[in-house]
Amino acid sequence: MSKTIFITGAGTGLGRGAAIGLAKAGHRVIATTEITAQKTDLMEEAKRQGVDMEIFKLDITNPRDVAQIMEYDFDVFVANAAINEGGPLGEVPMDRFRALFEVNVFATLETVQLAAHQFVRKGRGKIVFMSSMAGISATPYVGPYTATKHAIEGIAQTLKAEMEEFGVQVATINPGAYATGFNDRSAEEKWKWFDSDIYYTKKEAMKKQEKALNDQFDPEDMIQKMIEIIPADHHKFRTVHPQETEEQLKKTEKERWEIDI
Repeated sequence: MSKTIFITGAGTGLGRGAAIGLAKAGHRVIATTEITAQKTDLMEEAKRQGVDMEIFKLDITNPRDVAQIMEYDFDVFVANAAINEGGPLGEVPMDRFRALFEVNVFATLETVQLAAHQFVRKGRGKIVFMSSMAGISATPYVGPYTATKHAIEGIAQTLKAEMEEFGVQVATINPGAYATGFNDRSAEEKWKWFDSDIYYTKKEAMKKQEKALNDQFDPEDMIQKMIEIIPADHHKFRTVHPQETEEQLKKTEKERWEIDI
């Protein structure tokens, strides 16, 4: 059955691929991008691929942009927009830490609240939070992003319980490490402020952690999973993909009960 799907942060990465794929699958897609240049690029890509999508610029931290959400009627709201930046939690500049929370948590919840109001009035609807494996795991030097996605996990689980009486579904999608450039750019950002002469964290330790970026998954696999899950009427509350990441995270959660200090 065809759905109308509203997705934020569709200008790049997994969100962009899923928006195009959902439109190809016959769904009506309202795809939004953070900046106007991304809108133009996505419009051109949609034209190249022969898909029809409604595309507009929506910076979720901009109140005028956010207000536009209420101009649309949709069945599924995908809270996908997010930013990422790494760095040691003991030393990350607080303006950078706050910036991630402003987008990934506060602005995200604000957009979700608008969708929730619409769905409650209709007595149906579905909210999908694009979380991450970082919402469950904790990787050194990825702490700022990890903290925001842990917050999203708490928000999504609580909201699910609160929305059930209104007939509204809530779910998360938790990708593993996919090679969209999102993780690579976040790793690069910390070098703009990090100075070995000032900070105590060892540069070599962070460089060693970054080597994991050489072993990321093919984004197309995750995009196909998103195309399957986003419009579906029934599935697990949390979708971790790929399977090996799900198994890794289940092992991580179990081991947390045995951690000593």
